Amino acid sequence: MTSKAMFRGPGPRGWFIGAGLSILLWAWPTWNIVWSVDEPLAWKMAASASLIVFFGAYVFLPQVSWRLGVRAGIVSVCILLALNGLMVLIIGREALWTWTFLACAIAMTSLPPRTDFFLIVALALVSFATQLVTGNGEQALLQAGIILSLGLMMSAFARLIRQTARLREAQTELADAAVAAERSRVARDMHDILGHSLTVIAVKAELAGRMLETVHGDHPARDRAAAEISAVQDLARGALADVRATVAGYRGVNVLAELAVARTALESAGIDAELPGTVEQVPPRHRELFGWVLREGITNVVRHSGAARCRVQLTASSVLVEDDGVGPASGGRSGNGLAGIRERVGAAGGTVNIGPSDLGGFRLAVEV
Repeated sequence: MTSKAMFRGPGPRGWFIGAGLSILLWAWPTWNIVWSVDEPLAWKMAASASLIVFFGAYVFLPQVSWRLGVRAGIVSVCILLALNGLMVLIIGREALWTWTFLACAIAMTSLPPRTDFFLIVALALVSFATQLVTGNGEQALLQAGIILSLGLMMSAFARLIRQTARLREAQTELADAAVAAERSRVARDMHDILGHSLTVIAVKAELAGRMLETVHGDHPARDRAAAEISAVQDLARGALADVRATVAGYRGVNVLAELAVARTALESAGIDAELPGTVEQVPPRHRELFGWVLREGITNVVRHSGAARCRVQLTASSVLVEDDGVGPASGGRSGNGLAGIRERVGAAGGTVNIGPSDLGGFRLAVEV
């Protein structure tokens, strides 16, 4: 799932609104901590500035990290910890109450799995130990419990948002696959029915024209019939060309549709398939090319390999098809199909590697 897809979901926008409203909760504590104590004005200004900067980061950084990915999440957490540490250094132990907000922000950033859980637990333990040193055990237990409960609740909420986003993307891919399958069925039916009928019409018109040529005599009706038959023949051939062009458009190749076809073809051939569950990592500009590679690779596996196992791997810049069959020396592996793949990949500035597979059979690897 792309980070942009997650950013379009309800999570980041909901966090922006909820976090903005939650800032209202720190107006009174800030007044008590900063402006009600007998400290120099410069100290109060610095303390207020540290609070404003921290809470600004608290609102915006989780949202930004959802959009930019895991690395941005790690950087965001480091910034939040640094800003909060600076605020605690300026204000003192009274600023530890902001660790509840820090735990919620950590939960909503795009950290690796379970990293947020360990950070929240560690934050609660440090808070408990810090408050316990001051001799206030009840306050230490209360604050640690609040940090832990709210942080873990936000972590569970973030996971739910991510799962919902993945589900929506999976639904979109299934819908695209269903559309591709339906287009392929319509194209097949159109070619089988109309193509056959138009071919028969063209052949019969040509035959009728030849029969008229054998009829002697110069009669206007004969010339008129010959002209009409020639016109029918031209119309049938033109319509047949239009049908073929339309079918070619309906049968547009893309890696998602080819992956679905590959799964069915390998299962029908009794070949154990290891296929990627999604193609979202493949950028749109490569999806048609990777679809052609996948089509040719799976065709070779099914027809020529004698394999019991096939593995397909997709990345943003490469596609790999390999099997445990008879290997590169088998017949049919260097025909027009692979030649066409080399031409397409070469035109895209990529490379094609053909050779023995780690599985013991044939390996087709393309990198762009």
